[in-house]
Amino acid sequence: MARIGIIANPASGKDIRRLVSYATTIDNSEKVNICKRAVLAAEALGVRDVVFMPDTFTIGYSVQYQLEDDKVLNSNIEVLDFLMDGSVKDTEYAAGLMEDMGVGCVIVLGGDGTSRAAAKKLKKTPLLSISTGTNNVYPTMMEGTVAGMAAAAVSRMEDPYSVCIRDKRIEIYVNGEYRDMALIDAVISDDTYVGAKAIWDPKRMKEIIVSRCHPAAIGFSSVPGVQRIVLDSDDFGYAVSLGSPGQKVVAPIAAGVLSPMEISDARQLEFGEPWEYHAQQPAMIALDGEREVKLFAGDTAQFVIQRNGPWRVLPREALAKAASLGMYKRP
Repeated sequence: MARIGIIANPASGKDIRRLVSYATTIDNSEKVNICKRAVLAAEALGVRDVVFMPDTFTIGYSVQYQLEDDKVLNSNIEVLDFLMDGSVKDTEYAAGLMEDMGVGCVIVLGGDGTSRAAAKKLKKTPLLSISTGTNNVYPTMMEGTVAGMAAAAVSRMEDPYSVCIRDKRIEIYVNGEYRDMALIDAVISDDTYVGAKAIWDPKRMKEIIVSRCHPAAIGFSSVPGVQRIVLDSDDFGYAVSLGSPGQKVVAPIAAGVLSPMEISDARQLEFGEPWEYHAQQPAMIALDGEREVKLFAGDTAQFVIQRNGPWRVLPREALAKAASLGMYKRP
């Protein structure tokens, strides 16, 4: 029987960037509603088991109890049982368990950071990301019903990868040792502390390395995006250095905020080609919008782009194939 997983991050869309921009806020009650629609749509297309990540807002249990009260739940809902710490580690651990369980697809509700955390553990399982965060370049705005149908369709296909794209990722090495990865962008700033984790001050940014970029991608990847468009299907990435003198631009680094920047250098990055940064003073690397890797004076950071990221579901392609396979037909 088809089975899917759902990871809903109750903390997404609540960071410090709410104070410095005009980003949309999707509260946890609405995340419950999105998940309810996804579950109902998935079970209508043949899913019988749905696995939820546990969380501090009890989203999975809320979905189960509310649908049971409405007498419309026909699938089995399981909330994973593990000790939470309320951090991104919950997402990573839940994604790893779901992959080990062999779910056919994982729906993730959150922003770039939540998708990145899940992508660390999802090696073979297709990923479908719904935008409910602050930086939402990787996930997309999607009706819960569409997400549920697409996840169900993928979980029932003999060849689910035929309606997915294998995404790029940016691998980060410090002094030759692998440290972490990003799906969209890695930003070097002269911050020296993690703090609230979210990076938001453009004046502190020094370098931006991206797997893809576009002016319509609200966030730091828009800075190189206003100069050069790199698609998710392009077999290369891009990097820009910031500072004066340089090409003056404005870029939408946050919702409603176009910030003035200066691009002093830019280059295309081929797959496997290391881009190096030699730290002259302490610095911080933000991955998909969040400070994660600290550099000390004398450290050398390398950024390598490869197409070895998660298998991301293309919802429209998935639903078109589902229709061609007769998944919507009834006797």
